[in-house]
Amino acid sequence: MKRVLHDKFDKRLIGSLPQAVFEGRIIVITTAGETAKAVDYLLSHDILGFDTETRPSFKKGHTNLVSLLQVSTHDTCFLFRLNLTGITSDILRLLEDKKIPKIGLSLHDDIMSLRKRIDFKPGNFIDLQDIVGSIGVEDLSLQKLYANFFGKKISKNQRLTNWEVDVLTDRQKVYAATDAWCCIMLYEELRKLQQSGDYELIRTNTIQEDVQESLP
Repeated sequence: MKRVLHDKFDKRLIGSLPQAVFEGRIIVITTAGETAKAVDYLLSHDILGFDTETRPSFKKGHTNLVSLLQVSTHDTCFLFRLNLTGITSDILRLLEDKKIPKIGLSLHDDIMSLRKRIDFKPGNFIDLQDIVGSIGVEDLSLQKLYANFFGKKISKNQRLTNWEVDVLTDRQKVYAATDAWCCIMLYEELRKLQQSGDYELIRTNTIQEDVQESLP
């Protein structure tokens, strides 16, 4: 049975979908000394999911430095608390690595935020927004894409919480890990569909035309 995809997923449907949650290990890195072992582990894998979080600012014209870097394998996600560790030489090694693909969404913004902490040459980053169009999908948000490809919703309830709080809450950890992990899931599913062609794309305009034609 072919996978049914929409060129534009109806946002109104997302609220009724079951929630996507990362169920693997979540390891929080709070000291510079912990980063070497974590990066070694991550670079021993063949694909990584990537995302960042920044403490929101509610003052006009003021932005905070990126607070959290989350990097995930299929079953383990490391949360690097950059507000505590800074960007160490090992984290820099991860960011500049050219071998392991690091999958994210809207990576331009993430990389710009990280570069405000330290300049670096990004290595082998793949932005989902640059490739979903290859199969006719026009949505660009992680929430819409995951709903479209997997029929599940990604909660955004923790997005505007304080990412520099002394101790991250369990909800913050799961939220952050899920966002990074979902990027791997989406990329692998997209590649599979690209190669197999085993999907049917439903275009929004076609649906509207069918409804109009059925009207008296």
